Amino acid sequence: MTEESTTGEPANDQPAAEHGANVRAASPAKVSRFSRVTMDTRPFKYRQFRLIFWGNILTQVGAQMTIVAVAAQVFALTNSSAMVGYTSLWVLVPLIVFGLLGGALADTVDRRKLVIVATVLTAITSVLLYLQAILELNNVWIIWVLAAVQSAAAAMYRPARSAMLPRLIPEELIPAANTISSSTMSGAMIIGPLIAGFIVDFAGVNWAYLAEAGLLLLALLSLVGLIPMPASADTGGKHPFVTAFSDTIAGFRYLRTQPLLSMQYVVDLIAMVFGWPLAVFPALADGRFGDGSLGWLYAGASIGAVLAGLFSGWISHIKRHGATIIISVAIWGTAIAVFAFTQDLVLGLICLAAAGAADLVSASLRMTMLQVLTPDEMRGRMQGVFMVVVAGGPRLGDVRLGIMASMFTPTVALASGGAIIVLLMVVIALTFGALWRYRPRGASGTATT
Repeated sequence: MTEESTTGEPANDQPAAEHGANVRAASPAKVSRFSRVTMDTRPFKYRQFRLIFWGNILTQVGAQMTIVAVAAQVFALTNSSAMVGYTSLWVLVPLIVFGLLGGALADTVDRRKLVIVATVLTAITSVLLYLQAILELNNVWIIWVLAAVQSAAAAMYRPARSAMLPRLIPEELIPAANTISSSTMSGAMIIGPLIAGFIVDFAGVNWAYLAEAGLLLLALLSLVGLIPMPASADTGGKHPFVTAFSDTIAGFRYLRTQPLLSMQYVVDLIAMVFGWPLAVFPALADGRFGDGSLGWLYAGASIGAVLAGLFSGWISHIKRHGATIIISVAIWGTAIAVFAFTQDLVLGLICLAAAGAADLVSASLRMTMLQVLTPDEMRGRMQGVFMVVVAGGPRLGDVRLGIMASMFTPTVALASGGAIIVLLMVVIALTFGALWRYRPRGASGTATT
């Protein structure tokens, strides 16, 4: 076990002699008097968390930069928004397939090695994207294939990154760590596109690709400092790649026996399928909010999530995780429904920011429940499923919202979706008591359902 110095800094950064065991509980005396208001930064006392945090920032900003650069190049070559939309399919399919396989591998190989190898492959594809741009190959199919390969590589390391966390810090700090991670992702969704847009406008799309490769190489420097994380699951002597498919199926079989875990995915799908608002932003910017509003609409929820993250210390002190998740998703739905009727851009952004803040709370606690309630030998697979749900839910939401907005109006499509979310959260609260009553171990000595 780790030992802590009198300053609160772990003296020995090895989290545990036994892999899968938690580090010593954080000392309540080290909690700041402002911790219930400002962001809970105690996870940063642990060097291993700091390493993975900086790695996440670099990779997430880089990923957002590539999304913008690929879209810009495809549109420049085709002058077609439809072709830009098809790019999402090339990215989504490998994200789903390799996200599930990557989750299985995260349970059967050293997670640190898996993340390093997959990050290297991601950086190589960024370099190849740079080369096709600088050589002016002007072939959309090449861009699509490289984007798909990069999506597959990134999908391989994301479940392993999330599954690492319970080995690196005490269990009671996991909500704070996930809040920090969610805030970081929201910040990357703002910063990455801004940086990429500036580079594309003033230097060219090729330099945006090369910039991501540079960020990924810097991320590798943080990864090599992580402790080894040997496999928790046994493959029976077979190579992990041979058992990846069967291990993935075993993960789904396990999930069927864990309704409390399954509900985390159900709740997220409800929120995203019925409340994801992006598909109508162009129409609202054109017909309701006016010129200059489109970028603000896309950034609105992320701004709210970042601001909420800065004042998120209270999340670490929540005792009713399950009830808070349900209420937060209901707030998300309510904010989207109210946004449907706003005619003023400022009021609309306030609604989107409120939705983003609620989503930050929900996402942080759902991730915490998945990490804490899942045994270490299954964490990679459960994180793989979670990543697929997180990626697929908004895409399904785009389809639902787009069809309804075309059949009726954006207002009807948004308002009805928000109302359905609130209704379904009430139904879940009344019929699925295990989630509503769930408390973490720290709240009562044992995890309760």
